[in-house]
Amino acid sequence: MSDIGPLDLALKEAFEIKKDRYKYENLGRRKTAMLIFFNNSLRTRLSTQKAAMNLGMNVIVLDVNQGAWKLETERGVIMDGDKSEHLLEAIPVMGSYCDIIGVRSFARFENRKDDYEEKILQQFIKYSGRPVFFMESATVHPLQAFADLITIEEYKRKERPKVVMTWAPHPRALPQAVPNSFAEWMRAADVDFVVTHPEGYELDPEFVGDAKVEYDQMKAFEGADFVYAKNWSCPGVTLPNQYGKVLDDYHKWMDWTVSSRQMSVTNDAFFLHCLPVRRNMIVTDDVIEAPTSLVIPEAANREISATVVLKRMLESL
Repeated sequence: MSDIGPLDLALKEAFEIKKDRYKYENLGRRKTAMLIFFNNSLRTRLSTQKAAMNLGMNVIVLDVNQGAWKLETERGVIMDGDKSEHLLEAIPVMGSYCDIIGVRSFARFENRKDDYEEKILQQFIKYSGRPVFFMESATVHPLQAFADLITIEEYKRKERPKVVMTWAPHPRALPQAVPNSFAEWMRAADVDFVVTHPEGYELDPEFVGDAKVEYDQMKAFEGADFVYAKNWSCPGVTLPNQYGKVLDDYHKWMDWTVSSRQMSVTNDAFFLHCLPVRRNMIVTDDVIEAPTSLVIPEAANREISATVVLKRMLESL
């Protein structure tokens, strides 16, 4: 988040671009963005491609797991398995075909240290010879968090709104990237920020810092102006041996699903979620379909956040 600089200036630039998405369309002329996906994507892929085209860039999209050689990522291994190419050769080759690289690579949940050291992303930064931006990494999703902030700034009804990020149940173990980034950006923004989750799901202090943590979800929701729902697996902060795991059967926590019950104690709060969302797990139909649901405008703002970031990177080339 520190790379974006003062948030008021970043927001001003975002709203300028939103008024005229093609204002800087000559900036990327004869420049190429390569978007590399180790994991599935819908909003990130489409919004980042659109952002690059807004700036006049050529775009190359590579799905590493479809149509490319299987890549080895570990050093020192004897490559006698099904992986034909090493990332250390693939990365500089990719860099030779573009000017800016975007990478999407989720946490593997095999080793917390490796995930939180961002081993794959750091290799791209070190060996590609190109500026690199994260389209969601093992620990962060800054383009999403920036879009979330743009959305809150657009729809807030008072100068310093109360923003609550709530954990919600999910049948699978999900990364902490989105909640990490959302917490980091909200701490830097001028909002009253509260995090609520069951015990054991404490986020890394690097991201959540001194934000208020409330284990009583209903208490946390009281007077909220924005509710951001997201599931994440155990970050392994208070329970190191449970990193990347779902601590209990999700059925035990279904009362954490965001419903009219929780929303009734808010200040007619807006609902936010990064999408995709599992309905009636994370949020009930009536809440996500309510007039106060901002999930679609929020997703649309992904184009804006990506355009700002790519514009700044092009200006620094």
